[in-house]
Amino acid sequence: MTQAPLASRPHDHSHCVSQALAEAESICTRQGLRLTALRKRVLELVWHSHKPLGAYDILGVLSEEDGRRAAPPTVYRALDFLLENGLVHRIASLNAFIGCSHPEHPHQGQFLICRGCSAAIELEQAAISDAIVSSAAAVGFVVESQTVEVVGLCAGCREQA
Repeated sequence: MTQAPLASRPHDHSHCVSQALAEAESICTRQGLRLTALRKRVLELVWHSHKPLGAYDILGVLSEEDGRRAAPPTVYRALDFLLENGLVHRIASLNAFIGCSHPEHPHQGQFLICRGCSAAIELEQAAISDAIVSSAAAVGFVVESQTVEVVGLCAGCREQA
């Protein structure tokens, strides 16, 4: 039996956050990109848990920390930077963002989203992407991007039910 992804198991989440920030800094340095303090803080907030976080949730936290209202365009620009550089994914059905578990290489987003606890587990299965691309090609469609979102119950929520 395959072991459950880390997001669905109890673990030291601070390791997830610190690893994500270190990978982001490394990627930005290699690519000559600026990981500003705000971009880094937004990434840290997105990685705060394995639950997708909305832009206005991020704004709320930043406003509390700073003591003044953060401007929505500032947060959206930071999120756009993180998206463009593969450091976060957007979960369209939730209008929220989740940290990318594999930012070192480009890939399509595939997520298991728990309807109980709202955790999102990122998968990286080439077979899923390949099946979508080949099925689309069979009908003359060219895939430009894809995000697969599967809703259900994680192991923890199933045990509680």
